[in-house]
Order: sequence, then structure tokens, then C-alpha cells
Amino acid sequence: MKNPAVDTYIAKSAPFARPILARVRALMHKACPKIQETIKWGVPHFEHDGIVGNMAAFKQHAAFGFWSQKLLKVELGKDAAKMFPSPEDSSMGGRKLRSLDDMPPDALILKTIKAAVALNVSGVRPSREQKRKPPPKAPPYLVAALAKNAKARATYERFTPAQRREYVDWLRDARQDATRERRLATTIIWLAEGKQRNWKYQDC
Repeated sequence: MKNPAVDTYIAKSAPFARPILARVRALMHKACPKIQETIKWGVPHFEHDGIVGNMAAFKQHAAFGFWSQKLLKVELGKDAAKMFPSPEDSSMGGRKLRSLDDMPPDALILKTIKAAVALNVSGVRPSREQKRKPPPKAPPYLVAALAKNAKARATYERFTPAQRREYVDWLRDARQDATRERRLATTIIWLAEGKQRNWKYQDC
């Protein structure tokens, strides 16, 4: 599913970077049609059962990378050297891109994306994820709503911090009270049904 915020990010990027970002985005969706877009730490990320990869535009180059790069190097074997550059020419885990000609072949990028999604689905995570953020603090209105629905509360309490954070961030991102109330009502319904925030996109 495409996110309008990513459209905005690409449109505001330098002219040289736009086709690069658009190509990366298109390949992400081609490799996994149900991949989800989001903005984290100010740059576009692609998620499916966790973060698959990200991309960004800088003043003189663009770049994209994968969350599980160390594991992907093993998965790709001899193709890893073609996909991942030497450290001196890398950015965000990928090479510094100044034009479409700098990108690896589409077939290799697609192969890497599919491998990254497969790792996420299988539950394999890079070692750096051991440094997890503390559980998110639920806003008062969510706490109050959970107190009124035992099933929703039970689901929320057994969720991992990352799964809880998806709901909390979604609620906090609402700019208007009416939007927040609609999202809160949906949150309680989905939690009562035992569903994660992104349950619609968990299968590619």
C-alpha cells in the first residue's frame, strides 16, 4: 500500500534523486505487492512483518538499504558483492546513488527484497534488534478504552512492544480529534479480534 507521505518526500527531493527513489519504491511493491510504506526517522521505510528496507535523498546522492543486510549477504551468496558496496562508497547500507545508472540490476534488487521479506516472515532478525526500545506508554484515552474491553486489553498486553507501538503511533499521528476517535474505535475492535495494526498486509 502506498503512502501519500512518501509521494511528498519524493516530490520534495532533488531532481536527480526523484527517479532513483521512484525506482526503488516500484521495485519494493513489485517484489511484495502488500508491502507497506511509512515514514520513520524522517525517511521512507518499507515494512512487511517488520522493516524490510528504507530509502533517502541527500544533497548530492540518494541511497537505499535493508534492515537485515548482514543476513542478506549470507542469503545472496556471490551476488552480495554486487548488491552491497564497499564501506567507503556506502550510505544507509547501500551504495551512494547519483543516477539510475548507479543502481544494481533490477533483478538483483527484486531478489534481495524478496529475501528480506522472507527473513521477516520467518521471524529471523538481525542481531542489532536485541537493543529494543522500551514498551510504548499508552496514551490515557487508549488506557481508558482498553479498561472497558477485556478482550482488547488482553490482546494489547500480550503484544510485543513493537506491536503495541504500531497502534500507539497510529493514534498519536491523528491530527484531528475526530480522526483520533475513529482510529481509537477501530483499534479496540481489531484488538478485540486479536489483530495487529497491519494485519491486512501480513501475507504477501
